[in-house]
Amino acid sequence: MPLGYGYGMYWDPTYVLVLIGVVLSMIASARVKGTFSKYSQVPSARGMTGAQVAQRILDYAGIRDVSIQPIAGQLTDHYDPRTKTVSLSEPVYGKTSVSAIAVAAHECGHVIQHAKGYAPLSIRTALVPVANFGSGASWVVIIAGIIFSIQSLISVGIVLFCFAVLFQIVTLPVEFNASSRALRILNDTGILGDTEGKAAKRVLKAAALTYVAAAAAAILQLLRLILLFGRNSRD
Repeated sequence: MPLGYGYGMYWDPTYVLVLIGVVLSMIASARVKGTFSKYSQVPSARGMTGAQVAQRILDYAGIRDVSIQPIAGQLTDHYDPRTKTVSLSEPVYGKTSVSAIAVAAHECGHVIQHAKGYAPLSIRTALVPVANFGSGASWVVIIAGIIFSIQSLISVGIVLFCFAVLFQIVTLPVEFNASSRALRILNDTGILGDTEGKAAKRVLKAAALTYVAAAAAAILQLLRLILLFGRNSRD
């Protein structure tokens, strides 16, 4: 049997799972970019920038120890709980569009999660180093297992990859909850009107799909590994 584990130069039907994951990710990425771009052309009635909105939300939540800073790139916005810093990308920090406000509010949603000890966020933060290690090391271990025909190594590699999948799954409630908090605060503070609020919801919904697609792709990849390993074990 080629390569000891049935990995010859032929079409493996489990590749379909990987292709599905790739297609889902591409669709989600295209949608979030398109939606963000569309509503980046729609200025908010109050004319507040993303940075101003972020500060307004933090003040509203009574959070005084978090800084807001610009960061290069597009859709690179994030909150770092270790440094308590909200980083807003160029199309968000100084812009007054509905997209900018929606994204800034979403990141502040993460700040509020952190301040209130939101359990899924704490779990995700704790998983970061393990998931990063598992994502990188899993393939090295799996390939080593294939080359040396050691099934136990492949099993270890799959377990390591599970941590990366778990991270993607835990990310889902964290992101959905942050968007929910953001939309609620935007409504409560009157930062956005009803029509603008609906547009902001579309932006955040499109962004959420990228996390769903990432989780689905990771799960499909894990399923493929399990199918291959199970098949090779029976062989």
